[in-house]
Amino acid sequence: MKRKLLIALGAVAGYLAWLKVQQDREERDLWAEVTDSFGEEPPAR
Repeated sequence: MKRKLLIALGAVAGYLAWLKVQQDREERDLWAEVTDSFGEEPPAR
């Protein structure tokens, strides 16, 4: 019983860590998109 609980706890911790990595990646991509175009002409409308 204890082993199953530890496995489940490890799976939840791994999933939460994966979610955090995904959030960080999305935020980094957003900042890259914003800062890569800094100093360039804005797109014509």
